[in-house]
Parts: sequence; C-alpha cells; structure tokens
Amino acid sequence: MTIAPTRPTTAIAPGLAALSPGPLPFRLTAYDGSSAGPSDAEVSLHIATERGLSYIVTAPGDLGMARAYVSGDLHLDGVHPGDPYPLMRSVSGSFDATAPSPAALLRLVRRLGWSHLKPPLPPPQEHLPRWRRTLDGLRHTRIRDATAIQHHYDVSNRFYELVLGPSMTYTCAVYPDPDASLERAQAEKYDLVARKLDLRPGMRLLDVGCGWGGMVRHAAREYGARALGVTLSRQQAQWGRAAVEREGLGALAEVRHSDYRDVRETGFDAISSIGLTEHIGLRAYPAYFDFLRDHLRPGGRLLNHSITRRDNVARPVGAFIDRYVFPDGELTGAGRIIAIMQDHGLEVRHEENLREHYALTLAAWCRNLVGSWDACVAEVGEGTARVWGLYMAGSRLAFEQGEIQLHQVLASRTGADGASGFGLRPTWLG
Repeated sequence: MTIAPTRPTTAIAPGLAALSPGPLPFRLTAYDGSSAGPSDAEVSLHIATERGLSYIVTAPGDLGMARAYVSGDLHLDGVHPGDPYPLMRSVSGSFDATAPSPAALLRLVRRLGWSHLKPPLPPPQEHLPRWRRTLDGLRHTRIRDATAIQHHYDVSNRFYELVLGPSMTYTCAVYPDPDASLERAQAEKYDLVARKLDLRPGMRLLDVGCGWGGMVRHAAREYGARALGVTLSRQQAQWGRAAVEREGLGALAEVRHSDYRDVRETGFDAISSIGLTEHIGLRAYPAYFDFLRDHLRPGGRLLNHSITRRDNVARPVGAFIDRYVFPDGELTGAGRIIAIMQDHGLEVRHEENLREHYALTLAAWCRNLVGSWDACVAEVGEGTARVWGLYMAGSRLAFEQGEIQLHQVLASRTGADGASGFGLRPTWLG
C-alpha cells in the first residue's frame, strides 16, 4: 500500500516545538518560514530541507537530529560547527532531545504529512553493518572489533594531526594547571602513567591499544624502557612506526599492527591500557583482564585508563555515539572495572577520577578543529568534520557534569608470597 503525500496542516517549527516538554531554549526556524522559541535566543536551529525534517521525524531524538546536522540539512546559527559547545551548554537541563511518545509523534506526522514517514538514507558517516543486530554475545568478534576500530581511527592521519596536535594523542591529557598547553598536558599524562608503573631503564612495557605510539615513545625516550605497542588501526601503526624511526627509538620501541590478543610475548614488567577498555565490551572484561594478568610477571604492574560512567548501571551509549563515533563501544562504572580486576587475580592499589582533565582536553581539541576547519573539511569532508565537532563538544559537557568520567586504576599481579613491589610512598608522587 502506498501512502499518498498530504499537505501539511501545521507549520513545521511550532509543530516540532510542541513535542518539547517545556519552552524551547533556542530559536527554531524551518524552510516553510515558520519559527518557534524565543526571538532573542543566542543560538538558533534552522531546518533547511524536507530531508532534514524527515530525518528528525523518522528517527526522533539525538539520532535524527544528528543525521540532519551531519548531512547539512540542519543549521546551527551562532556557533561554529567545529565547536557547538555553547549551544549544548545553553540548552543543558532545559531541553530533552530524547524521543517523544509514539502518540505525540503520530499527531505531528498527521499534521506535517505522511510522506515524511519514509526515512531518507542515512549520511555516509553512519556505521551500521549488516550484522549489527546480532546476538549481544557476538558483538565483539575479532573481525567486528577490527571493523569498528577502523571506522573511527582510520579516518585520516592528517586529520588527526590537525585536531590532536603534535602529540597525536587521542586520550585524556593531565593538566598540571588549567592554563597548560595541550602538548604539555599530554606529556604529563604519559609521565603520570610511567611513574605509576614505576618504569625504569630496561623494563619491558606492553601498551595495548597504543594509538599512534605516544606512550611507547615516551617510555622508551624518557625512561629507557623496552616498549611494545599494539593497535588494530593500520593507519595508526604506520604513523607510529614512522615516528619511532624519526625519533631514533627503534632499538627500544615497536608499534605493531595487531590485535592485543595475538601478542605472544609474556613476562612484561608493566602493561598500560590507555583508552582500550571502552572498545572491548563488558562481557569480554574477564577474559581481557585475565590476558593482561597472564602477560605480567609476578609483581608487575597494570595501569588501566578508561572512560567510565558515574554509576555501574548498564545502559546503551546512545545512538549517535554508537553509529557515528564508537561503534560497539560500551561503558561502565569504575566500581565494576575494579571488581572484575580483583576477581581475576589483580590487586588494585590506586584509582583516581580525572574527568575535569578530559573536559579541558576536549576543549583544546575543539579549538584545534575550529582553527583548522577548512583544512579538516578538505581532508575528510564537512560531514565528518561536523560529526567530530558535535561529539567532542557534547563529550566535554558530559565530563564537566560528571555524566561520564575518566578513571585510572593501578593494579599489580601480586606474587604468591604477597610481594607487590609497592613501597610505603607512591612512586608517582616523586
């Protein structure tokens, strides 16, 4: 049965505004000339095309808004597309972007026209492979994990250079003071990890999910450690190997294109996992920490650095993040991570929450994106650049508000005799 197009019986902007549980905190306009919300709002949203309206109607909530924005059918006036943080901060707590009730949505569609129920093709930046809706236990196969990592990390090394800066570090920095440069803060992060692991010349370090090799190179250059890093991203591995050679660290450092599960070497003095736990899946945690423990020597140390939730309640990450940023990514609270580490033979010695540092890190990345916007668009296209601005600005706000957090958990594979290698004073305090 074909549904015949119908003439809208209500203006678009007021019709959409009616779905909001409260007054709109921004100005909303649409291609039919209609408007809603305060006329003096600092920021306005403009639905520029019929396709944009169909995105919003057929995927109500953050996914539809994201599709319309990434495709260029939804304009944000008053903010730069590389950093829509001002808009997100202004509407935080006063606007709910979750899906309206089916009844409310049905009333809107009747007024706007049934033709809008036909969903347009998603923007090409959306990741939804055919096997997406398989059983949850099959989500983190090796092939699927590799595909998810490549979707996010094999965008373009040049793009990452522009956004991340010279350190090429895509994890939370540690700011010695709020005015520190991004580069200084990233170096401080690596040094904090090295100090917590008590790295010394000649020690063997395994860095799982090593990215572009920042931790590997820091450990070799600053501490004389023999460091092996592994990443599922081929582009990261290529860049990291070139950086190792460029810095003359080939005798101590290696960046390998590999699944961490394929590392055959064992007996490491230390293991760092910086930003990998988010990708492996909650059901894989026991096997993951078993693997890391088994690859440490007795008395060796593990530092797990990962994004966490503010609680340990299981919930999805959200459609936009799952489809556009981190496919198959899963988060949980630090309590669950610590419990699993303890249940799998690791003695937890210290943990800390660095969420404020991640908010500062994301603000710096957004500044880089804004400052290099034309070059970034030329490199990856405007749609992808918009995805990055949207997700980094939203993440910054979430870290500021404590919705998501960043925990470092330090543990050891304590020997049978109770020897852990820890003294009375934490080594990272100097």
